[in-house]
Amino acid sequence: MQETKAWKMNGFLFFLVELVLLGGGIYFFTQDNYALIVPCAILFILIANGFLIVQPNQGYVLTFFGKYVGSVREDGFYWTNPFNSSKKISLRVRNFNSDKIKVNDKDGNPIEIGAVVVWRVIDSAKAVLDIENVGRFVDIQSETAIRSIATRYPYDTHTTDIESLQGNPDEVAHALMVELQERLTIAGVEVIEARISHLAYAPEIAQAMLRRQQAQAVIAARQQIVEGAMGMVTMVIQNLEQQGVVDLDEERKASMANNLLVTLVSESGTTPVVNTGSLYS
Repeated sequence: MQETKAWKMNGFLFFLVELVLLGGGIYFFTQDNYALIVPCAILFILIANGFLIVQPNQGYVLTFFGKYVGSVREDGFYWTNPFNSSKKISLRVRNFNSDKIKVNDKDGNPIEIGAVVVWRVIDSAKAVLDIENVGRFVDIQSETAIRSIATRYPYDTHTTDIESLQGNPDEVAHALMVELQERLTIAGVEVIEARISHLAYAPEIAQAMLRRQQAQAVIAARQQIVEGAMGMVTMVIQNLEQQGVVDLDEERKASMANNLLVTLVSESGTTPVVNTGSLYS
């Protein structure tokens, strides 16, 4: 089903026709000319059935004895075929705020996730004739898409090359929007925006996952500190040798590297020991 424009005419023109028919019917009634009163009454009722008032951001889907004949989306006062059946649909922007959905992330951890979806109908024919209830359809498909997206990403990660639900909200929102649009195109719906509104570990594992996150953060920080300290030790030894300040053998290099690493990596401040020589020569 594809939306098309329905045939329509200016409603005020036919309103004038209605006034003429009404005046004619009254005149014929006063003249006891019942043969003309009946046709005027029939025409009056038929024309009255064809009036259509369209509010802003509102549409009507018209069918003629079961066949789709078009839609009216422009606001105004119109007249259409009086034998058409019409069904009203809202074209306004609407929000869907999902409940907190419990689902497993990519790593299998139970999490709670929720999202806000902003949408509107852009094809009234699909929304009315292809879908039983477009609002309910959007609700169900949105929850399904949220579950699907949550299983594709881990909740969090300490590496930059892996996207996560917590670390890459914009990328996750874009992926959710794309999947929603694919699911809702059949209903003639346009997804304007989709955002994660709630994200947390499930209560039963929240404390354990918090401790794991803290441990992973400590490990990542210590790894970065060690890598930086190794670079500094290498630089110091190379500079000493290139400038000829001291001549170090392998044993002294190892001792210096050990002392520098202890100084740089230690979490507490180190107390330097100054070697002033021996009392005995």
